[in-house]
Amino acid sequence: MRTLVLGGARSGKSAWAESLFDGHRPSGSQGDPIAVDYVATARPWPGADGFDADFAARIAGHRDRRPAHWRTVDDVDAVEALRRPLSPHVLLDDVGTWLTGVFDREGLWDLPRGSVAPWTDELVAAVRDWPGAGPATGTSARSSTAPFAGFSTGSSTSPSAGSGDGSPAVADVPGESGETRDVVKREPHLVMVTPEVGMGVIPEHRSGRLFRDEIGLLNGRLAEVCDQVVLVVAGMPLRLK
Repeated sequence: MRTLVLGGARSGKSAWAESLFDGHRPSGSQGDPIAVDYVATARPWPGADGFDADFAARIAGHRDRRPAHWRTVDDVDAVEALRRPLSPHVLLDDVGTWLTGVFDREGLWDLPRGSVAPWTDELVAAVRDWPGAGPATGTSARSSTAPFAGFSTGSSTSPSAGSGDGSPAVADVPGESGETRDVVKREPHLVMVTPEVGMGVIPEHRSGRLFRDEIGLLNGRLAEVCDQVVLVVAGMPLRLK
């Protein structure tokens, strides 16, 4: 299973993606916590005094929010982490900072549009061919195309508000049940967080326009190869695919 979670800045997309694995279990729930490999793509930025410190504080905030039993993977590129995963449950956060890092590392900011294609092609291929990291609790390694049990496959006449215990809800989707959590634990699942951009003013600088164009194209390609796509706005998820 591959799920793409989109959202704007401070939309709650990261917290919602995290909750798919461990988030907001009711007290007394059975079973061990889900072990997750968290592929962290953000790196502290060099620059003016205070700017890097502020960004480093944001990274620390994400790190502190993650459960202690999750493993942070930040010593390899995201493409390599996806090609050789060590866990059947992977959360990548996020695609935007990965793309920015590629532009910085490869010196692509002043090159023509499309120059980043060799790297984005590799990421899309890694997601498409994601192996699932081996068997998880009695299941075979696979990249399932069946809908994730946390989402309804049928239509609903009214939006769901979730289960009442803080479990994630999606427009016409029922809240998570204990059975759903068991399915999440058993089946390999890759969740990727990515920024949705380009809804407002055209960026003043070329670098901003370049990033907007390239992340938009990349998001569309990732959505094509993912089994599910969710847009998070103001903390509220809406299923797109």
